[in-house]
Amino acid sequence: MKVLIRGARVLDPGEKIDGRFDLLLVDGLIAGIKPEIKLEAGLTIKADGLLVTPGFIDLHTHLREPGGEHKETIQTGSQAAARGGFTIICCMPNTRPVNDRPEITKEIINRAKIVSPVRVLPIAAISREEKGQQLSPMAELASAGAAGFSDDGQPVSNSALMRQAMEQAASLDLPVIDHCEEKSLAQNGLVNEGRVSKLLKLTGLPAAAEEIMVARDIILAKDLKLPVHLAHLSTRGSVELLSWARAASVPVTAEVTPHHLLLTEEILLTGNPDAKVNPPLRTEEDVQSLRQALKTGLIDIIATDHAPHTEEEKKAGLEKAPFGINGLETALPSLLDLLVRKHGFPLARVIEALSSGPANVLKLRAGGRIKEGERADLTIIDLEGKTVITKETMASKSCNTPFLGSTFTGSIVMTIIAGQPVYQNKNYANIWFD
Repeated sequence: MKVLIRGARVLDPGEKIDGRFDLLLVDGLIAGIKPEIKLEAGLTIKADGLLVTPGFIDLHTHLREPGGEHKETIQTGSQAAARGGFTIICCMPNTRPVNDRPEITKEIINRAKIVSPVRVLPIAAISREEKGQQLSPMAELASAGAAGFSDDGQPVSNSALMRQAMEQAASLDLPVIDHCEEKSLAQNGLVNEGRVSKLLKLTGLPAAAEEIMVARDIILAKDLKLPVHLAHLSTRGSVELLSWARAASVPVTAEVTPHHLLLTEEILLTGNPDAKVNPPLRTEEDVQSLRQALKTGLIDIIATDHAPHTEEEKKAGLEKAPFGINGLETALPSLLDLLVRKHGFPLARVIEALSSGPANVLKLRAGGRIKEGERADLTIIDLEGKTVITKETMASKSCNTPFLGSTFTGSIVMTIIAGQPVYQNKNYANIWFD
């Protein structure tokens, strides 16, 4: 099958591509990237005025299946990912049961092959049942198809166990992703410790709880000379520690979420439990530090930490509602509108952090770049299109986002995997023709 994407602005910072090109897709691969390509037979996508980027990769998604299907399933989460422009998502292991055994990893992969429009890569648990006491069978999990290891939702507090995990993962050439939280400081914390927690009279979650574990992981990576990836950084102190690590050539990478880039703790004064997350939303000073770190490449990746919960669970209020934001479908539109358009943030850095950044951490052989001979995983974007966030427009089973009811400038037009559209925005039905 031949498909020609005609007249788009093609942007792939990882491959240093930014210009008007035609893209020829043949049998699922990128066969040509030229200013003009003629197609005698096949399908054409008229993409004048649109942006084509590598398909997005989310290093941090919670699909809830198995065990939490009332919140999300592999099918609904994957459909949400496709609507959000994601072609690859990495699902975290804190399911029920925990993905700490090869048969569970295989179950997720096999289920995804049947129901998912996007590629699903399971992240397996570092420790048995995520209890931080005994290492999971990492080699067996890797053989079953695990793309990396994390106890996300829980920190690996035992430093000796974390060291063993880093050594074992490195031998398997797979990443270790750590949820940085010092539990004795963080226990019972609900929102960021500071002015807002005092006004709300809620137990605070101190920045130090994150920063202590960030420092621990950096020290281990420095001593072992082995990589570690830091999940969802949220504080200025974490950025300062990361800066020191990079200056010392420590092999550490890091991610930041859209909500930590766009929102501050002030939104919690409205009492909206959809803005309750862990790590919590922090101060304006923290947000500015995170943005600068992303702009300079100190933070490598934007990851959604898509964490769906039911409306009933979130209605329990700030004290009792679970932590988590639904993020796959709002990530790109909110970033385009509130970060790129409003604050002049470089578009290329956003695209790079959603594509080649996570591809590099995962060491993917396919995905995250636009290059001849590579698989055609692409996202088509209208920078001037409108995205309305409502319960009715979302594919996810849950809609726990403080962006509910928002209209953003910037929309996903089409998501393509191996040359085949897996999502097309109904507002752009006329861009296909023979």
